[in-house]
Amino acid sequence: MPALICGSLAFDTITTFPGRFAQQILPEQLHILNVSFLVPTLKREYGGCAGNIAYTLRALGGEPIVLAALGNDGGAYLERLRSLGIDTSCVHVEQDAYTAQAIIITDTDNNQITAFHPGAMMQAHRTAVPARADLRVAIVAPDGRVAMLQHAAQLAQSGIPFVFDPGQGLPMFDGGELRAFVAQATWVAVNDYEARLLTERTGSTLEEVSRTVPGGLIVTLGAQGCDLWIQGDRTHLPGAPATAVVDPTGCGDAFRAGLLYGLERSWPLPRCAELGNRLGALKIASPGPQNHTVDVTALGL
Repeated sequence: MPALICGSLAFDTITTFPGRFAQQILPEQLHILNVSFLVPTLKREYGGCAGNIAYTLRALGGEPIVLAALGNDGGAYLERLRSLGIDTSCVHVEQDAYTAQAIIITDTDNNQITAFHPGAMMQAHRTAVPARADLRVAIVAPDGRVAMLQHAAQLAQSGIPFVFDPGQGLPMFDGGELRAFVAQATWVAVNDYEARLLTERTGSTLEEVSRTVPGGLIVTLGAQGCDLWIQGDRTHLPGAPATAVVDPTGCGDAFRAGLLYGLERSWPLPRCAELGNRLGALKIASPGPQNHTVDVTALGL
């Protein structure tokens, strides 16, 4: 059955800095920060959380429906999604804006600095959650602020279980708004940094947050795997080994595709997260967020 993916579609301009940010940024001089990173390589990729999640979910054999916005330069992206067999009936094209774009610099420690232009993404709220009886699960991933608020409310009102995945959009919301998101969601997925920010803004511990969401709280930890918090109890799942470490861009989205694939099939949360860990390790061995190949037989699916 279909999974609705609410989030951004963007172009990712990915560059690599052959050094370490920590060697170039002086902590005691942050108040007058003025740095330049020489990036010998540059590549433009299809990206955005919704596009990345849909790419991997479709490769797994899932049925993603993307709810997002593209700009007047997004024609090629729209055709790419359709060529992959991804449902684009809920993609809005905003003629007076460019498609969102992320400019990403990655250093040799796989730390990243990103500049993001939201563009058409800020109009994603113009498309509402569709009235479809076949939607099994959904995710509210980073998107325009209004879109995230509206789509979460619409999913809750429609009784569609969804993952709240605030990602880099988390700082846009205050404690009350974040508590409302959590109260509406069936699952919450954050990385370790976002987990700390979530607890600071809501005034709740991870244990307390997990008691609010019926399905559980997932905290991803990169190569270390993830922690699952279910009704106050924490379980750690180790990460899957990667054959190579090439580019971390989109690894979290690959994880979430695995999560959705399992949730759509009513798997227990640990099994969903284990698949997510394996997909994150698979993705990091490929450059860009949408170039990895998924072998469903090798994954045992």
